Amino acid sequence: MRISLIITTFNWKEALELSVRSVFKQTHLPTEIIIADDGSESDTSQLIKSLQRESPIPIVHSWQQNKGFRLSRSRNKALSIAKGDYIILLDGDIVIEGNFIADHMEAARGGYFIQGSRVLLSADSTRKALDQKEVKLCLTDPGVENRKNCIRSNLLSTLFSFSSKRLTGIKTCNFAFWRKHAETVNGFNEDFVGWGREDSEFSARMLNYGIKRKNLKFKAVTYHLYHKINSRKHIELNDKILADTLKNRLIWCKNGLNLHQRKEH
Repeated sequence: MRISLIITTFNWKEALELSVRSVFKQTHLPTEIIIADDGSESDTSQLIKSLQRESPIPIVHSWQQNKGFRLSRSRNKALSIAKGDYIILLDGDIVIEGNFIADHMEAARGGYFIQGSRVLLSADSTRKALDQKEVKLCLTDPGVENRKNCIRSNLLSTLFSFSSKRLTGIKTCNFAFWRKHAETVNGFNEDFVGWGREDSEFSARMLNYGIKRKNLKFKAVTYHLYHKINSRKHIELNDKILADTLKNRLIWCKNGLNLHQRKEH
């Protein structure tokens, strides 16, 4: 099973380093890491070059010019060069537990995409993790929200993971799907500019096509570093794009993955 791990980033190299280094410690490594960079400055590129020299697997830096928040385009660019049959999305402020890739591999099923969960770290916990270059947490530590998501358990995962047809709670910071399904719905909609709803709209088209959603609980554990909330100034327009997809049960977006000619490796 070839897995491409796509990690998004923008001008926070300290968090990105923590995220990538947590991949190096996995019990099962992905086939490759693709850094989907939405226009970071040169210090991020320098970090990635350093990590490439250390990495046990290929790291590809997919960069685009900084023209504001263009996450959909950044992810589509990364998807267009991915070698994997199965895609796992992470944000560059997410640190993963050691069994994360193995858990997603085990959860992967034909006809499904996977929505994972996350532990939210406080500002103090995040500063400590960045200083130590590692996340060390237990269930009783202060500065942790969604505390139950720290637990990794085969039994609890079996009992509490579930299928859903709803968009509620969709977040692509811990998200997995088959690449062929992304190609069928034409990837992420690049009409989205600015923060918000591009993940829900992508998921809506997958659901409209008949791909089912599975919420993975108590597996694929992730830790979300604290940061200030992104600007919501484009949210009204983005809400309208999402509403149109839901109303018309759209499967395909006009400006998506098709804009990026796929490179064969």
